[in-house]
Amino acid sequence: MAAKLSAKLCFGSGFNTDGRSRAIESRPVWPGVNVQFYHKRRCAAAELIMGGKQATLAVNGNSNRGRDTKWSAEGENGVRKKVRVAYQGIPGAFSEAAATTAHPGCEGVPCKGYEDAIWAVESRKADRAILPVEGTLEGNAVRNYDLLLHHSLHIVEEIRLFVNYCLLVAPGVRKEQVRRVMSHPMALAHCSHGLKKLGLDVVTREAVDDTAGAAEFVHSRGLRDTAAIASCRAAEIYGLDVVARGVQDEPWNVTRFLVLARQPYTDEDNVGVGAVVGVNRAWKTSIVIAHEGGLEVLLKLLSVFSFHNISLTKLEVNPQGNAPLRVLDIDAKGGAAVRQFEYVFYIDFEASEADPHAQRALEEVRRFATFVRVLGCYVARPKIHTLDP
Repeated sequence: MAAKLSAKLCFGSGFNTDGRSRAIESRPVWPGVNVQFYHKRRCAAAELIMGGKQATLAVNGNSNRGRDTKWSAEGENGVRKKVRVAYQGIPGAFSEAAATTAHPGCEGVPCKGYEDAIWAVESRKADRAILPVEGTLEGNAVRNYDLLLHHSLHIVEEIRLFVNYCLLVAPGVRKEQVRRVMSHPMALAHCSHGLKKLGLDVVTREAVDDTAGAAEFVHSRGLRDTAAIASCRAAEIYGLDVVARGVQDEPWNVTRFLVLARQPYTDEDNVGVGAVVGVNRAWKTSIVIAHEGGLEVLLKLLSVFSFHNISLTKLEVNPQGNAPLRVLDIDAKGGAAVRQFEYVFYIDFEASEADPHAQRALEEVRRFATFVRVLGCYVARPKIHTLDP
């Protein structure tokens, strides 16, 4: 059995009414390891305890996120643990790139589907899951948002990744030899005009589960008449040549990924967490609101957030029509029930869930909305990452 590990980071001030320090953040790092952050007066030290022995916990001065926290701890066999991140696809997939961007040096856990990645975290086969939810070309991935309502994971981070599609072939193959192009259906749709510019508009197009899977298929079968649309990293992994870069129809192709975990980055003062590392941060909260009636609730929602001076960065209305959306509703005591709703609203707003304005706004929304769930509260990260050197 792996050694149990716990940690406390104390900073700032703040007590419960009984004088005890109050836990404001709890993070799972790997199975059996849970890190808790506390408010406590006149305490500025971090303590990491494993099996009764003290180890070191140092927080990087640039961020309070788990990936910037330096750990020095070993399991019972002396093997250092890594954060395991589940993603859809195989090595070389864009979701894997998002995973390594969020957690450099992590252990990737490839999964067949997006829901499989969520299940991997729920079953503790992984610590985090990566889920793409928005793209500049295809818009919102509503199906993936709906997956959040079928499960109980929490959004703890967002990553924006520049997706640059490349045309890959077996070594020595010329573009003129290509008779078939394979990739994920979305990638094929995004590269229609790009393929035409390359003179490949009349070739057969075949959809597969993911972009990296197409590259692996070309490599493993030794195909010399087939190209794959995938990342440049996939070309490196599977030994393929890049005959064209940036084959997407629009040059600016950015996908937003969410990082999911079993436990939320909860606290009573998220701004305080940012302050402990000396960085002013903008926070974002993602919520979902479901309603059994019509769209008249939408005007109420907008009025509430406007009154409390809270800016919305996303508002997605998802009417379910004749197929109501099934939602996993978890109450304060941990009880769960499945409910169905005709209208679902996905909202991101610029504030911490702990912000007094946000708390009052959510209280008002709960008075008239049938169902409200906070999907996650996390640092807003506008930076766009790229795979290319």
